[in-house]
Amino acid sequence: MWADLAPLGRHPGTGGYRRFAWTREDADLREWFAGEVAARGMELVDDRAGNLWAWWGDPDRDGPGVVLGSHLDSVPDGGAFDGPLGVVSALAAVDALRARGLRPARPLAVAVFGDEEGARFGVACAGSRLLTGAMTPDRARGLTDGDGVSMAEALTRAGRDPGHVGRDEETLRRVGVFVELHVEQGRGLDQLDRAVAVGTGIWPHGRWRIDLPGEANHAGTTALDDRHDPMVTFASVVLAARGAAAWHDALATCGKVAVVPNGVNAVPSAVTAWLDARAPRADAARAVVEEVAGVVEVHGGTVTVESWTDRTSFDAPLAARLAALLGPPGSPAPRLATGAGHDAGILAAAGVPTAMLFVRNPTGVSHAPTEHAERADCHAGVAALAEVAADLSGDLAAAEPAP
Repeated sequence: MWADLAPLGRHPGTGGYRRFAWTREDADLREWFAGEVAARGMELVDDRAGNLWAWWGDPDRDGPGVVLGSHLDSVPDGGAFDGPLGVVSALAAVDALRARGLRPARPLAVAVFGDEEGARFGVACAGSRLLTGAMTPDRARGLTDGDGVSMAEALTRAGRDPGHVGRDEETLRRVGVFVELHVEQGRGLDQLDRAVAVGTGIWPHGRWRIDLPGEANHAGTTALDDRHDPMVTFASVVLAARGAAAWHDALATCGKVAVVPNGVNAVPSAVTAWLDARAPRADAARAVVEEVAGVVEVHGGTVTVESWTDRTSFDAPLAARLAALLGPPGSPAPRLATGAGHDAGILAAAGVPTAMLFVRNPTGVSHAPTEHAERADCHAGVAALAEVAADLSGDLAAAEPAP
C-alpha cells in the first residue's frame, strides 16, 4: 500500500508532496483508497462534505461503530507520513484483525477526511469542520485559492454539488468512537525512546490574514523617505510575531505571503500575509495576535481571523484505557499533547469520543520532504491500532472470509 501511494502527488523537483483538495491529485488519492476498500470487500460511502468512509459491518443496523483513519492531502511540499500513515495503518489494522480470524462485534470503519491541511483554501480541517457544522456551507463555498478559484467552483469541477455540502447528521450518528493514528510532529517519543504514544489534546491554534496597503513606485527613482513600502511593514510584522511568541511562551509563524505586483524593480502596492499562532493556552496565542495587530494597524493594515480552534482535550477515560492497553503491565504508553491540529480535534469538539495515537518521528521534522518514521515503528503503530480496534469493538467473532 505504501509503495502504491508514494508517487501520487509527489513533486519531481522537491521530492515533497502537493496533494491539494479537489485537484487531479486529490482524485487520484481517492481512487487509490477506493481500490483498497474494494479489495477488502468494505462498503465505501462519502458524506456531505466529501469525506470518505469505508465500513466493515453495518452501522445503521448494528449501531455506531469504531472509526479509524486520517487524511491524504498535504501542505505544499509536505512529507509522506503526515496523514497517509494514519490511513494506511488503519487499512493494515483491518488486515491484521482478519489475519487473526477475527471480526469486530461492532462495525468498524476507515475514514479519509478531505482538505485537512487547508493548503488550497486556507482553512484547516475543512472536511471535518463541514461534517460537524463547525464551518458553515456558505463560508466554505466562498473560500478561494491562490488562483481565485472558489471552493464551490472546485467542487463543481470535481463532479460534486456544492449546494450539498454541510453538517451531516446521518454520518455523525454512525460514529461511536474515532481513533486517529498520526506520525508525531515533534521529538517527544524519540526522547522517551518509545514507538507509540496516546494523544491527550491539541493546543489552541488559529490562522489570521494580514492585509498591508502600500503605494506602487519605481525601485530606482523613489527615495527611501518617499516610499510607502508594505514589505517593510511586513518585516516588522514578522519580527513582532517572533518576539511576542517568545514572550508569551507561544509559537508564531508567517509562512505565506503574497506581494503585488511582485516585481524585482517595483515598490509593492500591497502585501497579504498569513499568521499562524499556537500556544498551550488560548490567552497566550491571542496575546501574540494582539501584539501583531498593533503593529499592523499603525501602518493602516487589517488583521482578519480565518480559523480558530480552542484547546481540545481528548476523552480522558478513553486515553487512559488506551495507554494501559498499549503498555506493559504497570507501565502504560506515554501520553502527549500536540500543537498540531487534526480532524480528531474537530470531532472531539463536536462531542465524538475521540483518541489519537502518535508514531515516533526520529527527527521531529514535519511538513517537509524529510519527514520520516522508521518501518519498525510504523509496524508498531499498526499493531497498536489493531489492538485498539479489537478492544473498542467489544467481543470478537469469527471473521467472514476475506475477499
